[in-house]
Amino acid sequence: MPTRTAPSPLGRPLYTPAQRQRRDASAWTLVQGVLAPVQFVVFLVSLGLVLRFLATGQGEWAATVSVVVKTLTLYLIMVTGCIWEKVVFGQYLFAPAFYWEDVFSMLVLALHTAYLAALAGGWLDARGLMLLALAAYAAYVVNAAQFIIKLRMARLQGVPA
Repeated sequence: MPTRTAPSPLGRPLYTPAQRQRRDASAWTLVQGVLAPVQFVVFLVSLGLVLRFLATGQGEWAATVSVVVKTLTLYLIMVTGCIWEKVVFGQYLFAPAFYWEDVFSMLVLALHTAYLAALAGGWLDARGLMLLALAAYAAYVVNAAQFIIKLRMARLQGVPA
């Protein structure tokens, strides 16, 4: 029995049948599926360390290292996500199905990169760096929510009718 694909809120499926097949066959789908929760755990640990530093003034080194690790993890998931998007949609970024998630990802990357630049350049004191990290993390949470919503949409679209 053929499966029917439910339309997205925009009235069209998130994936064409060929894109869904490429998504399901790609090793990059598994890579993204592993890296996303790893990045989230790194984020939670780092968030705790940053908040601890801001509240107590203790643990500056640990908080700083954690933000750097979170940023490197973000870069890794972004690069592998671009490869995934190329495999599935034929372009590295801004495929119509993930356009707004990719746009917001640019803000997330910019804020995390600004943190690294400010750290390396000595442009902010420790408190300023941690506040910048919190801004980057707030953007990351919004972006992660965007992707979770898309994942849910994709799952709902894959349900046989």
